[in-house]
Amino acid sequence: MTITVSTDGSALGNPNGPMGWAWADHTPHAGGQPGHDHPGDCDAGGATNGTNQIGELCAVLEALRAHPGDEPLVIETDSQYAINCATKWVHGWKRNGWKNSQKKPVKNAALIKAIDAELSERTGSVKFVWVKGHAGNAGNEKVDELARTYAADCRSKARDGYLPREGWQSLMSSEYADGLDVPSDARMLLDGAISDIDYHLGRGPQDDGGESRHTLSQDRRPSLAELLTGPEGVPDYPFADDTDDTPGTATTDASPEADETADDDATRTTVGDISRTAIGSPRAAGHGETPDPSPAPVSGGTTVQRSRPGLTVSGTLRFSPPPASSPTYNGSPRFVRGVIEVEGYVQGDGTLTLDGAVFQVRRG
Repeated sequence: MTITVSTDGSALGNPNGPMGWAWADHTPHAGGQPGHDHPGDCDAGGATNGTNQIGELCAVLEALRAHPGDEPLVIETDSQYAINCATKWVHGWKRNGWKNSQKKPVKNAALIKAIDAELSERTGSVKFVWVKGHAGNAGNEKVDELARTYAADCRSKARDGYLPREGWQSLMSSEYADGLDVPSDARMLLDGAISDIDYHLGRGPQDDGGESRHTLSQDRRPSLAELLTGPEGVPDYPFADDTDDTPGTATTDASPEADETADDDATRTTVGDISRTAIGSPRAAGHGETPDPSPAPVSGGTTVQRSRPGLTVSGTLRFSPPPASSPTYNGSPRFVRGVIEVEGYVQGDGTLTLDGAVFQVRRG
């Protein structure tokens, strides 16, 4: 059975605005089925800085890693840049020692090399199909909204940055690294303190009563920042466990030495679908947050809960944005009840420093 996914990247104020990436299955709630090594039916991430091209490549890489196996995979994207990087330009760049036609290092090389490796190792075939963006294509509209929403949440600090290892590497080696907020789990990933599976574990959307946690704009869950500054004044997140032309592919005018900074939306002559098939062993990848030497097993998108370890925590918390930023704030303290997802290393004296940890409000 052929698996079809849509991918997209977005930057709010490209280049170097808040960035997002996303992929989404065309089959609802596909997680756990053959070829779908992920929960739910989509995933998204982003960073405080970046470009739409880095977002596009992150989306393709994460889609490949979430769909291993021998099932044919079709990746629909409105990015001719991503298609050309994966199917055309990469061959010339490898021959030229990862230098472009100006003899300069290829931009986003870490991501492109990772995509090339995934394509080479995947047992099943991979076909890239270009679709016109913002033209009513349901899959394209969904991933565009997911990517934009995550970028906006990174800008408001409602969510931490979430990129594949190679996405962080490409971004940190670019001219857009100044001011980049790299969360603690991403630093541990880059330092080798946690694995890619540890980093992804629990990150992906999970099936929640038949509905994906990622939804389109008219149904999406507001960010924490929006809720804290809204009329109610207190966030109402449910607890985490409640849960452009004619479509075608690749182009005829790009060479392996083409400058990788070409505009995604440039008008090009399209040709038929391009397939890239390679034989190798499938690669498994999970989606998560908490670095743990014995993570809770995940099956069918539902995390099995551990028993309570008996630990307690003490100290003063600072919420951001504060209640005083709401126009309805009346000067009185506001009651909240919820949980904080904690990750990091506890020092010998029992301390662990939190920086922007997500607070999830319980209902009731």
